[in-house]
Amino acid sequence: MTANPLLADWTTPFELPPFGDIQPSHFEEAFDLAIEETRRENEEVANQLAPPSFENTIVALETAGKTLTKVARVFFNLTGAHTNENLQRIERDIAPKLAKLSSDMLLNPKLYERVVTLWEERETLDLSAEEARVLERYQKMFQRAGAGLDEAGKVRMAEISQKLAILGTQFSQNVLKDEADFQLVLETAEDRAGLPDFLLTAAAEAAKERGLEGKHVITLSRSSIEPFLQFSTNRRLREEAFKGWTARGENGGETDNKAIIRETLALRAEMASLLGFANFAAYKLDDTMAKTPDNVRGLLTKVWEPAVEQARAEEAKLAEMARSQGENHEIAPWDWRFYSEKVRKAEHDLDETELKPYLQLDNIIQAAFDTANRLFGLTFKELEGLSVYHPDVRVFEVSGKDGKHVGLFLGDYFARASKRSGAWMSAFRSQHRLDGEVTPIIVNVMNFSKGAPGEASLLTFDDARTLFHEFGHGLHGLLSNVTYPMISGTSVARDFVELPSQLYEHWLSVPEVLSKYAVHYKTGEPMPQDLLDKLLAASNFNKGFETVEYTSSALVDLELHLLKDPAKLDIDAFEKIELEKIGMPKAITLRHRIPHFQHVFSGDAYSAGYYSYMWSEVMDADAFEAFEEKGDVFDPETAEKLLTFIYSAGGRQDPEDAYVAFRGRAPRVEALLEKRGFPT
Repeated sequence: MTANPLLADWTTPFELPPFGDIQPSHFEEAFDLAIEETRRENEEVANQLAPPSFENTIVALETAGKTLTKVARVFFNLTGAHTNENLQRIERDIAPKLAKLSSDMLLNPKLYERVVTLWEERETLDLSAEEARVLERYQKMFQRAGAGLDEAGKVRMAEISQKLAILGTQFSQNVLKDEADFQLVLETAEDRAGLPDFLLTAAAEAAKERGLEGKHVITLSRSSIEPFLQFSTNRRLREEAFKGWTARGENGGETDNKAIIRETLALRAEMASLLGFANFAAYKLDDTMAKTPDNVRGLLTKVWEPAVEQARAEEAKLAEMARSQGENHEIAPWDWRFYSEKVRKAEHDLDETELKPYLQLDNIIQAAFDTANRLFGLTFKELEGLSVYHPDVRVFEVSGKDGKHVGLFLGDYFARASKRSGAWMSAFRSQHRLDGEVTPIIVNVMNFSKGAPGEASLLTFDDARTLFHEFGHGLHGLLSNVTYPMISGTSVARDFVELPSQLYEHWLSVPEVLSKYAVHYKTGEPMPQDLLDKLLAASNFNKGFETVEYTSSALVDLELHLLKDPAKLDIDAFEKIELEKIGMPKAITLRHRIPHFQHVFSGDAYSAGYYSYMWSEVMDADAFEAFEEKGDVFDPETAEKLLTFIYSAGGRQDPEDAYVAFRGRAPRVEALLEKRGFPT
């Protein structure tokens, strides 16, 4: 028996990781042993004398590395959601080791030969549809990793892979350090002018966490910085806060990311060239629904043009509002949210301070759960007393309509300095049936502002939408119903993975959901009908700004990965030139400026792929229409098809085929334009 809890069998309820027993030092030993175990298992598959079969090659690879998967999932969930210096040190050390292990497996000629043999003989193997898909994914994975290159090419691919792992880790840690170090302390009444009670409460809590009890602190968490920009009447402090927010990763010194970006782009371009692609974007998109950079640019451009036109009209209204209040300056990026809030109040008689008392975190969580119950028959029971990695984490047992255990859902909702910014879904364990019925353990991580002790935590409507979005990802993991880990849950094409999450957002705006769960946190009274009507009527307010902010980031991401020689890239100049080229309004900045664009540079999950949110939005807008056409947004027949072909199917099918199986046809781009209120 070992004293290392990561290497023991977990006897906790539902085999939840024993967080209370795990120390950072345990990971070093566990990773070393698990890496060697995985390496040995891979070698055994490669060196066996029996001719290749699906069972002795693909299934054997699918079952290899179980210990490493268990250890790595706990570790990387912690480094994202609750890290510390010890974990960060281990992360810097382990990233290249894991990359080397992966390269050694994917560039092993004997393994590749076995996979290729199976691929060439696939028509004679009598495979099920799911097995055929898994074999296809393995063949593609080996090929894209460089298994078919000559020896020199394979050596270079391995070197690139390890270096990119180091760079991605450092990029992420630099951004987190800049976020944690920034704090805007509001000392005077003038500093706090215009701020609503909910923001002052959250800022007092943030100050308390930083040892500044009795003061107020604005942090770089979106749930702190965006309301500050929305309500602060102190333009000087709005500018200071905005510049701090947009300068993450480019402040000079040890946390500056510019050199990391240049090296990352150069290595990615070299990798693509080795594999025979013109550039990294072509390589990355070859394995997506979009297929080519031209297809991506075509979609983004089609949306960009009406979005810019709409944004310029919005800016004119903001300028008019500023003039009406005696302000004659041009609208700057730190002014947009401030005057936008005033225009929304004038046009729709709606402001955030009216809405927020009706958007309690606990109620929005229940709204997401109830929607899942009505669509898919799931129920959620909160479990108390389980060991979790932070006191704020909540655990729910998920059961199906037959009452059987489906999985565990963890909710980690509040911002803290040990957590990277943003919101995401991850898995401590993914569903599969390869060696028994393995049920999923899924986590949603957010960065909402916490209410004062004993007080409700209140959300903006955007916060509530984020919660529904990530819960949609969570359902994609929880409802997975496949045999093989390779295609479980969210293991789908990058530009398909956002469909379940973005589609789920639609149910937040359904009047019967809001009328039930949007109740005042003090009185319990439901949101007045006129306020609900105003909220829904304003659903496309500021949509030009939102679309420009996002689409410009997606276009810049694409252009970065089309560069032939990025090693000498001047990042500031590139950003400026690209934005001028597309006609970016000066009053709007990129949603993610390059030096802190974590989607793209903290690993390569969304590299040359940030467009995928919009690609998926074409589908989500069209998919929700399927329910509206039935006259019932909870139509059981449509929900069953959605479950069968989208939420439970993982990567079992080609994504285009999966969508057509659900909808009966390909999606219409016009549905997206209509959803955003743009002309079609």
